[in-house]
Amino acid sequence: MLILGIESSCDETAAAVSLDGRTILSNTVYSQIDMHALYGGVVPEIASRKHVEKITAVASEAMDKAGVSFKDLDAVAATCAPGLIGALLVGANFAKACSLMIGKPFVPVHHIRGHIAANYVAFPELEPPFIALVASGGHTVIIDVEDYTRMSVIGTTRDDAAGEAFDKIARVLSLPYPGGAEMDRLSKGGDEKKYRLPRARIEGHPYDFSFSGLKTAAVNLVHNANQKGQEIDRPSLAAAVAAAVSGEIVPRVIKAAEEKGRRAIAAAGGVAANSRLRSGLERICAQKGIKLYLPPLSLCGDNGAMIACQGYYELMAGNIADSSQNCYANMAVSDILAGR
Repeated sequence: MLILGIESSCDETAAAVSLDGRTILSNTVYSQIDMHALYGGVVPEIASRKHVEKITAVASEAMDKAGVSFKDLDAVAATCAPGLIGALLVGANFAKACSLMIGKPFVPVHHIRGHIAANYVAFPELEPPFIALVASGGHTVIIDVEDYTRMSVIGTTRDDAAGEAFDKIARVLSLPYPGGAEMDRLSKGGDEKKYRLPRARIEGHPYDFSFSGLKTAAVNLVHNANQKGQEIDRPSLAAAVAAAVSGEIVPRVIKAAEEKGRRAIAAAGGVAANSRLRSGLERICAQKGIKLYLPPLSLCGDNGAMIACQGYYELMAGNIADSSQNCYANMAVSDILAGR
């Protein structure tokens, strides 16, 4: 089956064509990073307007690269939750229009499910059940993937996501946007033990995260040093932050896999590109004999391939919708989008 997948939940306008979910025939992404870098973060209204400008060209390019036409498609999928509501509506409405035009099903896709599906693209042998870690600018969540469309949340962040903490700390260190990648590069020359940063535990909820204290402590450390005319060891602070994030995430993911009896872990999302998090997962999984799947960096960020892939499995499960399908800024990964 040929599926066109559309992703527009934040500041990437993306489209891809998949064959039977696992084979990606094209994957086109237009990034708005340079534009939002002027403001130090994503401006929702600007993101939505740029999606409107680019969505047709990006989808057409994906179709051309795949060598298919709209009449060849079996379905059109698009991210409908969670994300910036204006941005989501652009991609979803474009996809719904395409499905009406060709008389083929429209498949609404959950953004986090899409990130997990990026691993199916990178690793054709991967099949549920397994534990998934999705870590990005807006999400830090541990998920038990029971089947391709049946998932349950084991732990999630109570406040800031890991990616948001990276970005906010990067800003006070005068690093360019997006801050996560810059923090990772900077940390490689630092001493992670030079600065003491807090770790959070939530009583009664051993798998949940809280990164607001880490973010605040690092930001205050920089501000206090600036007020006293002291110089911050930027590489060491970046390394300490990365070590703190990895130290919070890795043990919880491993414990979740052991408790659920899963012998495979798959990581996804932009923060899954962080070198310390990846190395931490690799080290402990090797010790525990757990199979680890880390997608290539090109599939860690938002892209259309992950939506086209998950769209295939949602279609196989009968999770299709009509033109009345809405978009949602927040939605649990366990919820079915179709028909809401």
